[in-house]
Amino acid sequence: MSDAPAMPAGPSLFRQGLWIAALVFLLDQVSKIWILDGLDLPSQPGQNVDVLPFFSLTMVWNTGVSMGLLKDQGDIARWVLVAFTLGIAGIVVFWLRSAQHRLSMIALAFILGGAIGNILDRIRFGAVVDFIRLHAFDYSFFVFNIADSAISIGVGLLLLEAFLSPSNVSRT
Repeated sequence: MSDAPAMPAGPSLFRQGLWIAALVFLLDQVSKIWILDGLDLPSQPGQNVDVLPFFSLTMVWNTGVSMGLLKDQGDIARWVLVAFTLGIAGIVVFWLRSAQHRLSMIALAFILGGAIGNILDRIRFGAVVDFIRLHAFDYSFFVFNIADSAISIGVGLLLLEAFLSPSNVSRT
């Protein structure tokens, strides 16, 4: 996977990454509009709409960060999280500009699109719209959204690329 030849860094890969980030952002925002306005889950807090035996739609307003950390810290925490996430998005854009492999570009684009989607939620609503609930037996995972999924997939792809990179393979 990482043995593919490096593509020249430059406008082409960067532009592609921005388009993918925009698509991730759009999918995230459309899904949240559907949840908020189409299904009207906010009028049913804590109630599930079962889709599959292991998948439900559950409306949660996440005022914290990942896994609800820093929730209930007030409006100052909201704007600190917005500023922090904007800073991370800026770093990702800078990193995306120098991406030399398609996998890196896709990973960074997923992270960027997801981060911007969650930033917009914090600015508009003061919290992130989470609604995807996976569960099995008596265990329920954290409720998340498309942006969170994209960020997780992007980080996973970056880790995969780092571990599979020829420079990280031990040569004996």
